Amino acid sequence: MEIGIALSNELEVRISEAFCIFDHHGDKYIDTRNIGNVLRFLGCVPTNKEIDAIIKATDSSENPGEAHLPKFMAHVSHLLMNRKMEPASPQKLLEAFEVLDPENKRFLTKEYFAKLMREEGEQFSEEEIKEIWPVAIDPITGNIPYIFYINKLKHKTTIYDVAEAVRDEIAANEKDKKK
Repeated sequence: MEIGIALSNELEVRISEAFCIFDHHGDKYIDTRNIGNVLRFLGCVPTNKEIDAIIKATDSSENPGEAHLPKFMAHVSHLLMNRKMEPASPQKLLEAFEVLDPENKRFLTKEYFAKLMREEGEQFSEEEIKEIWPVAIDPITGNIPYIFYINKLKHKTTIYDVAEAVRDEIAANEKDKKK
């Protein structure tokens, strides 16, 4: 992909690809309201507080309310290499679902799950909840069989695996320079 900015590793390539999906004008700027979408597209699970911090750190002084790709890439690369906004492991997700299922039915009802998502922890909007249903709900029973849902959420190679490889490569290069 030609983006007019030098990319030096796979992590930068992936960040720029995700960023450019939301770059509607092709000028390497996105509306800061899309930062959460870019992060989620990358496989991150940011809180609203983390998104706000990234917006603050990457907001353009020339174009307030917009983030410029180079500044965004530098900031987010650092966060990813430090494993910030990382999704919970499948085991942690299973443990959480089991707490919500004291009767050990191995599923949650759509109504109960939606209520939890609206009212507990980092609250989801109605739009976000509706986006989850096609992936989470068993079309036959109308329930959320959470072991199946957790398996659908797993990624083959996560952005964090790429970030770790880049971090290790940078560390090895720094070590070689000191020799």
